[in-house]
Amino acid sequence: MSTLPSLVSCWLPTELGEFQLHGVTDPVTGREHAALTMGDIASGSPVLTRLHSECLTGDTLFSLKCDCGPQLRGAIEAIAKEGRGVLVYLRQEGRGIGLVNKIRAYALQQAGADTVDANRLLGLPDDSRDYQIAHDMLVALGVSSVRLMTNNPAKVDALRRFGTTVEERVELNVGGNPHNAGYLDTKARRMGHLISTPMNLHGLFNKEQS
Repeated sequence: MSTLPSLVSCWLPTELGEFQLHGVTDPVTGREHAALTMGDIASGSPVLTRLHSECLTGDTLFSLKCDCGPQLRGAIEAIAKEGRGVLVYLRQEGRGIGLVNKIRAYALQQAGADTVDANRLLGLPDDSRDYQIAHDMLVALGVSSVRLMTNNPAKVDALRRFGTTVEERVELNVGGNPHNAGYLDTKARRMGHLISTPMNLHGLFNKEQS
């Protein structure tokens, strides 16, 4: 079992509501991660939770190539609406490959590769994220049971392996557009994401590229 140093915390008012912001340094990787919390999350009942991996292009540069920005905002809005929840923000850019490698992968995608094949052409794994630190942060926050906002069953399985109880998977189908239709299609077909947005992904993608 990993050892987690104490979280540092402060009050954070945002346009979506007032939260507590928590930070921690991963003792294994040295990466700094964050969490936003609202309400009494240590009461024992399942907590609405999102594990969100950092995406500079989507979260802060408003990229339409992925659905990360809309998922981040949608998760925070859902927590604010419920008045109770936690968003764990993991510094694992590009599913763990880093920003520069993600840009390299984007260039290969621009030449016709999908997201999976682009990583493989670079000799990189499809997804190298690790959710041990996410579990440890939840433990430090007093959370043992979650309702996890995700379309990715691998996140559910990972948290359960580490010991967090996942009572429910909550869909987070937002942010589809013509520019990321191929990306969403690849996530559904090749990575097992449960994307149920009623949209013709191939049709949108082909229309955009025509």
